[in-house]
Amino acid sequence: MTPDEITDLFTRSDGSFLCARWGRPLAPVVFGVDDATLSVVKGAIEAVARMAGQDVVETDPELGVNLMIFFFRDWDELRAVPDLDRLIPDLEPLLDRLEAAEANQYRIFRFDDQGAIRASFVFLRMDEAMAALPAETLALSQITQTMLLWSDRAFTDRSPLAVTPDGVTVLRPEIGALIRAAYDPVMPPSASDPSHALRLAARIGAPG
Repeated sequence: MTPDEITDLFTRSDGSFLCARWGRPLAPVVFGVDDATLSVVKGAIEAVARMAGQDVVETDPELGVNLMIFFFRDWDELRAVPDLDRLIPDLEPLLDRLEAAEANQYRIFRFDDQGAIRASFVFLRMDEAMAALPAETLALSQITQTMLLWSDRAFTDRSPLAVTPDGVTVLRPEIGALIRAAYDPVMPPSASDPSHALRLAARIGAPG
């Protein structure tokens, strides 16, 4: 990937650049799925985390869980989730906006004092388009989009996934390489200067 392509993936709609990775092991919990789908989602989390060199644990010592993934049919269902409004300020107006936009997904991130991701909430409304996706594809796509703070426009035109000739859905190799580069210990946990894209490009191009 060129530095310009990398820059685009972390440049938000308002023109600001921000790239951040998780600063702690992932402690996930998944709501609204059966056991079979739960296994698929957790498998995707573990696979992408392992690729990034990040651990997946049962419990975060500070937060208990730090990655909460919700599957549901209607945004209104979130209004009935106990204490969710305490975790997410201004939950009601947010849900109003998402309902009005007929959105089918939304991600919220929280950060530590280093700018690294400390927690994330992933909301997936299973409309017809989402329900039509295989569980493996949906899980891999969502976890990929949660491993880094990407631009809000990063994957609107092209999925982070690809399909192999034998029909297996996988992470696009260049996206996988970019995630690994962002998690390189020599890289800062977060960066708001576009020159960070040059460092990422150099890491991708460096011999393994």
